[in-house]
Amino acid sequence: MTISVAQAQLFFLAFTRIMAIIIHVPVFGGQNIPSQVRIGLGLVLAFVLIPWQPLPPEAIAIGTFAYGLAIGKEIIIGTLIGFAADLAFGAIQIAGSAMGMGSGFESSRIFNPALGEAGSAFDQIFVMTASMIFLVINGHHLFLIALQKTFTAVPLNGSLPFNGMEAVIKTTPVFIASGIHMAMPIIAALVLTDLTLGLLARVAPQVQVYFLGLPVKVVVAMIAMGMTFAAVFPSLSTLFKTMAESMLLFVK
Repeated sequence: MTISVAQAQLFFLAFTRIMAIIIHVPVFGGQNIPSQVRIGLGLVLAFVLIPWQPLPPEAIAIGTFAYGLAIGKEIIIGTLIGFAADLAFGAIQIAGSAMGMGSGFESSRIFNPALGEAGSAFDQIFVMTASMIFLVINGHHLFLIALQKTFTAVPLNGSLPFNGMEAVIKTTPVFIASGIHMAMPIIAALVLTDLTLGLLARVAPQVQVYFLGLPVKVVVAMIAMGMTFAAVFPSLSTLFKTMAESMLLFVK
């Protein structure tokens, strides 16, 4: 089968958009995943998701300058779509950081390879658990379905979706609020712990509350997180479903 230059150009445009999207999803393109794996995944997805409609060998190829502009547009479109995934996993990171802020884990921050940023051990536990939930509820299926639909919403070498910026502005606060809401039970438990320790310091001044408070808050935070996951699970499911919907909403 003869593959025309125009067909190869369209395939590379699809590959460019897919790579610009998946690098925003830690499960598919996080910094802890080797570049060779990410590139191979992008090629496989380009082969699978894009309907193969061979163009005739005499099909006119896109000019060099116009093709460079087309690649730039696909990068912008892919980044805009991937921003929805950034918001979803960013909300999870906000929740983890808010949970660990008063728990005593913030004193030792380590590099989080999944998100490419430094975070506490508590933050990493929550992010890794949320990533597993993402796979358990078939969030990766929702992501791939939404990824395929983006090529229908915005065809290859199509115009930029300027109308999507309004959706981005409206959706961003929703994701941030979701992260804060997920962290509220543990924040409340830690606030009550601080109040209890403060009362203990007034009732029994001889007790070294400063040295007692740190291990107590660590234990309270771990117990509260274990008890909270049952309540947070529906919120995470809704968050990941909203992520897939936002991927399409941002390019309409």
